[in-house]
Amino acid sequence: MASPQSSDILGRVTLVTGPEELLNQRTVDAAIAAVRALDPESEVSETTAGELSMAALGDLSAPSLFSSIRCVVVARLEDLPEDVHDGLVGYASEPSSDIGLILVHSGGQKGSGLLTRLRRLPTLTEVKSASLRPSEYSGFVSREVRSHGGRIAEDAADLLVQAVGQDLRALAGAAQQLTSDTPGAPLTAAVVRQYFGGRAEVKSFAVADAALAGRLSLALEELRWALDNGTPAVLVTSAFATGLRGLAKVASAPRGLREGDLAREAGVPPWKVRTLREQARGWDERGLAAAITAVARADADVKGAAADAAFSLERMVLTVTAARAR
Repeated sequence: MASPQSSDILGRVTLVTGPEELLNQRTVDAAIAAVRALDPESEVSETTAGELSMAALGDLSAPSLFSSIRCVVVARLEDLPEDVHDGLVGYASEPSSDIGLILVHSGGQKGSGLLTRLRRLPTLTEVKSASLRPSEYSGFVSREVRSHGGRIAEDAADLLVQAVGQDLRALAGAAQQLTSDTPGAPLTAAVVRQYFGGRAEVKSFAVADAALAGRLSLALEELRWALDNGTPAVLVTSAFATGLRGLAKVASAPRGLREGDLAREAGVPPWKVRTLREQARGWDERGLAAAITAVARADADVKGAAADAAFSLERMVLTVTAARAR
């Protein structure tokens, strides 16, 4: 919900749905802030649906003794007992004009019948938080950095995603940390490496990128560095698999496809498409097939099929770079 007004909250029901906990919480926080902007003394009550009974619902929705305005937040709506469904729908159909009811459902099929009933009500506003696609995480990082008054390069944002992972709370925290530690300066890939370069995910992608580009010596050097510094072997095979999938999608894409469309098809940020196109020039179908087979074999090895994971990874690097040269 973008900049909600108190009139959007009071006397209405706000239904927040979706699996992204951070985005859901931000919607709730924005709704509460809108109500408190109208009345700083307004009361906020929070509970979970599993603890909600008809009596508790009545207490929550009753006027407050301390303020004429009240905001009620009910989390994990999917856990609401069935014997309370009718009471909640009944209240939501005629909410009190000085109370804002915010219901949060964390996604999934549980409680879908209740959602269907609530969505039919004219007094309800729904805000959805959809899961991000792989290509959208870098954009999320860029927006987070801008929200703190900073700037970040595309490759730096993607590198931060590789380092931190796809947990939005962790990414938001990392973006805030980098922006506050480098005020006034644009965030580059070098800055991200300085803070997060030791993360295992970054090192595994460095190995894969070097091998897919045919740089055997560099790939083996990065592999040895990664293993010596504790990077799990399974992350290395995962990085290779991700890189090969991107190469295959780029190589098989129709000619003339726009960079943005190709990025969505391959599930990568737009800047990464340029890297994949450069790498793809040394690959053909036979080479890709051989490399994919080598990665699958190494993945099985490091998950227990072989005694020496390091040997299996070195053999994978040799086979993949040789497949490219072919």
